[in-house]
Amino acid sequence: MTFGFAPSSAASTSTSADLSAASNNPLTRMLEPAEWAAAGIPLLRNPREVVSGLHSRHRPKPATAIVAVLDPDERLCASASFTRRPAPADGWMFRNTLLAQLRRVIPHDLRRRTPVRTAVLLYCRDGDARWTQEDGAWMWGLRDACTLHGLRCGAYITLTRDGWQVLGEGRGGRRPNSDSIPEPFALSQAPPALPRTGGAASEVLRRAAAR
Repeated sequence: MTFGFAPSSAASTSTSADLSAASNNPLTRMLEPAEWAAAGIPLLRNPREVVSGLHSRHRPKPATAIVAVLDPDERLCASASFTRRPAPADGWMFRNTLLAQLRRVIPHDLRRRTPVRTAVLLYCRDGDARWTQEDGAWMWGLRDACTLHGLRCGAYITLTRDGWQVLGEGRGGRRPNSDSIPEPFALSQAPPALPRTGGAASEVLRRAAAR
């Protein structure tokens, strides 16, 4: 038999109120640059190529976000762009938006024990390259959306008039920027995924391979 102490009703009410206030506070759903850097986010081998490719493909303007999924060789598997709505920055809302975009453009990898593909986020905005609370909310949202979609959380990149900046890494460049003309699209595309096998599909693939 185990004995314990039941909390008083006043203490229970206070704890519930504290948890509710924390969950409703957008400031709790953002990541500081130091937290982001300590999270083990994988580094891009060629960030300028990734940024230039996404810039050419989507031609972002301020308030445009681009979420892209890369394979282990940093080839583009899928990407989507959308305009951020004029509302207070909230990591939970950003997470839901990013997750909806990921579900629209690529199947999840939740069946894998270890994520193979990586999602990166490029956000074009006004202002300079310094971290803002809005950036922190995007970081929180990207990390959470990746977890729910079975992806590795990759780089968060801002695009401003000053150029591009991989936050948490200190890498960046002057071009492309939010005002520059897109360069010819150069980001390599991953080959389409093979269809899932099973039943009739297995037989079709077996016959095709035998030809």
